[in-house]
Amino acid sequence: MSPELNSQIKICPTCGTKLVENASRCMVCGRTFSVKSAPKAKQTIQNQRLPELKLSLPLAIGLLFIILAIGGGLIFMVLRQTGQVTPPEATATASPSPTFEQSPTPTITSTPEPTFTPLPPKEYTIRSGDSCLLIAAIYEVSVKSIADLNNLAPDCGILTEGQILKVPQPTPTASPMATSTLSVNQATESACQKIEYRVGDNDTLSAIAANYAVSVETLKNYNGLTSNNIFTGQVITIPLCERLPTAGPTPTATLPAPYPPANLLLPADGTIFTGTNDSISLQWAAIGGLLQNESYAITIEDLTEGQGKKLVDYTSDTKYIVPVTFRPIENSPHIIRWWVQPVRQSGTTDSGDAIWVPAGSQSVPRVFSWSGIGAVVTQAPQ
Repeated sequence: MSPELNSQIKICPTCGTKLVENASRCMVCGRTFSVKSAPKAKQTIQNQRLPELKLSLPLAIGLLFIILAIGGGLIFMVLRQTGQVTPPEATATASPSPTFEQSPTPTITSTPEPTFTPLPPKEYTIRSGDSCLLIAAIYEVSVKSIADLNNLAPDCGILTEGQILKVPQPTPTASPMATSTLSVNQATESACQKIEYRVGDNDTLSAIAANYAVSVETLKNYNGLTSNNIFTGQVITIPLCERLPTAGPTPTATLPAPYPPANLLLPADGTIFTGTNDSISLQWAAIGGLLQNESYAITIEDLTEGQGKKLVDYTSDTKYIVPVTFRPIENSPHIIRWWVQPVRQSGTTDSGDAIWVPAGSQSVPRVFSWSGIGAVVTQAPQ
């Protein structure tokens, strides 16, 4: 028999009869068999494997941070759109909002006024013959301010050569705040050209008014004068815009414009002269264009003597020798101040002396120190 047939029969255990493999009963002995169901073939399930991705540890950490940053940004954008998160304050370059909202009214605060910072004092090295009065006159400060700054006596006491002295600087005067607009009167006043004139010994208000072709009343109004009385050394403002008009031809020549102040040359400001200097030469630069009836008025005054000793002289030269008679008598130095001013002769007195009136501005004063040779002490008769 073929192997295939043997595999399809079975033998009855009772009578040995060969039966079909699927027979449920033996036809010879009648024995019944239980039919066995054929075993089902096992199905092999093959799982699909996922692709493997191998990363290094630093790269994996970097990818994790990137994923977290992207997730955080997405969450922030969602919360910002819903209004739960407010954006940071806008900078100056932020674009304007498309919505038109009324801006709040700004609060107007007053601007603090600048405070004056005093200037540091200057240092001055004492030379032979110097005194606090001379130094104060040179730097235009008071003797008391120098004494207080250097912890000296009120009169500064005795100064030694080579001593370093601190000199305070003058306090500047604050200029008035400018206004936005000017009234008609203020605009006219500001447009008017004015000059400052220092009254001389022989000056009168009428002579000054005639010299500058303005009325006496105009000078009184501009200077707040209640009478025609003026005194030597008084500074008067002359408004050139208030000159009187000339009606028809004038018999006299038209006065030239006021001369500018002369520039002083020698001696230098603060020069010290001792008793051996018998004379001192004052020199200045010529202003040019002086007429035949014009000169320079030289004013010299002894500040140490107060207002008692003063000299006024006239010359057409640009040099003047201080007379020996003006030299101090004491050995102690005296502070001498001098300046120059152009003048014009307007007439003569009954005694034949010339009457001089100012023809321009005076120069900036200078000071020098001059010591005497000592007074001869004589005993008064009994």
